[in-house]
Amino acid sequence: MPKILVQSDKAPVTGFTDKSKPSPLAQAIRAGDFLYVSGQGPLDPATREVVSDDIAAQTRQTLSNLKNILESGGATMAQVVNMRVCLRNTTDFPAFNEAFRDFMAGEKVTRTCIGGTPHRTGVLVEIDCVAYLG
Repeated sequence: MPKILVQSDKAPVTGFTDKSKPSPLAQAIRAGDFLYVSGQGPLDPATREVVSDDIAAQTRQTLSNLKNILESGGATMAQVVNMRVCLRNTTDFPAFNEAFRDFMAGEKVTRTCIGGTPHRTGVLVEIDCVAYLG
């Protein structure tokens, strides 16, 4: 079964260490009945710049980027079965969680949330996900 690359122009391409070179990452890959979405951050799709220094705004943008990629792959947030979250500052968790809850509008997923250091300066949150399409 071949993997199918999924691309959305409504979400930024990530994975750059040098913006003059192509990214080594796919936004998402469909394999069978699963869609694996690469970690997304709070980047504006047009400028690829961080949208805000506020964790709630960054969370909403990050989830919006994920949602747009999911839609390009034929999925919705309702089909997401797992998410992994990295927060730069674990003290941001309460505000992150409230923005997450509001965005998800009652949808339930499994989720792991850890503290760490996203690779890009100014990025406070990064989230990836897996959706089941079957």
